[in-house]
Amino acid sequence: MSSRKPVIAGNWKMNTTPAEGRELAAAIAAGSKNHPGVEVIICPPFTGLAQAADAVSGSAVEVGAQNVSSEESGAFTGEVSVSMLAGLATHVIVGHSERRAMYCETDEAVAAKAVTAHATGLTPILCVGEDLETRKSGDAVAAVRGQLRASLDGYTGWGSLLVAYEPVWAIGTGAAASPQQAQEIVGELRQELSSLAGADAAEAIRILYGGSVNATNIGPFIDRPDVDGALVGGASLKPDEFLRIVEMTARLY
Repeated sequence: MSSRKPVIAGNWKMNTTPAEGRELAAAIAAGSKNHPGVEVIICPPFTGLAQAADAVSGSAVEVGAQNVSSEESGAFTGEVSVSMLAGLATHVIVGHSERRAMYCETDEAVAAKAVTAHATGLTPILCVGEDLETRKSGDAVAAVRGQLRASLDGYTGWGSLLVAYEPVWAIGTGAAASPQQAQEIVGELRQELSSLAGADAAEAIRILYGGSVNATNIGPFIDRPDVDGALVGGASLKPDEFLRIVEMTARLY
């Protein structure tokens, strides 16, 4: 088993009102306090960040934003800069497949966000993953390694980075990758990180699996040597389910 501290992060996506988010965050903070060996991060919508941060204040639960602009300020209607997240979040998701697919975010744009986030004290949670066509063609390894490399162009903050492998075909479909598939890709990602940052830095970076993760299937993923936790979608909106994922992770570590 790896010596890296496991991470369970919840991506709430476009769900929860500020009041609902406060209640959910408070439940997660209360339920996760008995598992200090697991790093827990919640990622509410922008409108609920302040309430969630207040609800987990004094606990070990951390708060992440779901996106951020690479620009500091200006005429960018609808965007949120890193300075606007000060005091509200310690982490930020960049490059989620939904942002890449629905909002045409390129690897170059993702890299700019990651660099800006790190430069201002936020830890990027960088998402990469292949679509079903790429998986079926047998090109998943090359595609995901290339995506990781391009999405970290110019990045140097190797001590402050989380990577999440989320196969697009498994997100929200109920069809999780197999633990063997996850380990194969995550192992390849660690090799790519080694070529970018050096072996020691790559060994220390936590890499998560995401894609239809729940309390029933988390165990075999966590049991893989290179998988250091999970980025959880729908199950993170159910406090009992999310906390079972945290508890299972704690047991295995």
